Amino acid sequence: MSMESIFSTAGTAFTILIAVIAVIIGAGLWKSYSGWSRNNGQPQLSVKAAVVSKRSRVRSQQPYEEGSHQQTLTDYFATFEVESGDRMEFSVTGRDFGLLAEGDTGKLTFRGSRYQGFERDNNRVIQFG
Repeated sequence: MSMESIFSTAGTAFTILIAVIAVIIGAGLWKSYSGWSRNNGQPQLSVKAAVVSKRSRVRSQQPYEEGSHQQTLTDYFATFEVESGDRMEFSVTGRDFGLLAEGDTGKLTFRGSRYQGFERDNNRVIQFG
C-alpha cells in the first residue's frame, strides 16, 4: 500500500468522523430547540395540586485542568398530584425545593413541561408535639 493511498484513506475517514460529529451536535441542538419551542407553544395552566414527593440528583464534573477542584451540581425535582389523580414531576430551583414540603396543597402553574411556580394554600394546620 502506497503512502498516497494511506493518506487518502485517512483523509476520508477523518472527513466521515467530522461529519458524524456534526450530525450528533446538530441533532442535540434540534432536540433542545424543539423542546423549548413545544413548551412555549403550550398555554400556561394553573391547577389545584399537592406536593407528593421531592428528590434531588447530585452530579459531579471532573476538572479540565490539573489542580482544579471538582465541581458538584445538584438538580432538584418536585412531583405534584393534580385533582384528576395524575402526577407530574418538574425540575425546580433550589429555593423552591427548600420552600416546598410534601403534603403542601395549592395552585401549581406550569407551561408544557416547564414549572412556573407553586402558590401554597394558607389553610395548612401545623401541629406540635
